[in-house]
Amino acid sequence: MRTGRLRTVHPVLWAGWAALAAGAVLCVIGWYGISGERYAERQLPYLASCTVPGAALIIAGSVLLTHGRGALAAARVEELHGLLVAAESADADESRQAAALPLAVSGDLLMVPGGTLWHRADCPLVSGKVEAVPVDAKLLQSGELGPCPICEPADETD
Repeated sequence: MRTGRLRTVHPVLWAGWAALAAGAVLCVIGWYGISGERYAERQLPYLASCTVPGAALIIAGSVLLTHGRGALAAARVEELHGLLVAAESADADESRQAAALPLAVSGDLLMVPGGTLWHRADCPLVSGKVEAVPVDAKLLQSGELGPCPICEPADETD
């Protein structure tokens, strides 16, 4: 999910790099021309035609690169925000659906030896545990075991 803004940022970055390169070339040409002249009045044309415009292009290229990278970062932040909002709404939909459906619906009651609660067989706290055993009716009647608050099997025993 790339935004349209990302496509418009790349030309700005390329223009920045091109301006930097052109400015560096002009500065090198100006330096080379100035270094070959002995008198200041003969160096002035190189300074005016190459070195000053080259320095201006280097500054312009730096500004374009800074702006392009800032715009690229802003576009990425917008994209991440969109993904976060989409994930948040999907999580909210899933949690609404999960709240509407019971977590566990099995009629078989299990317990973990040494535990204080009994659970439905498909409760996430005991499903897949090898040590989970069926609830002993004597423990259930004595009140030593309480219902699991997650799968709520209390309505089965009433």
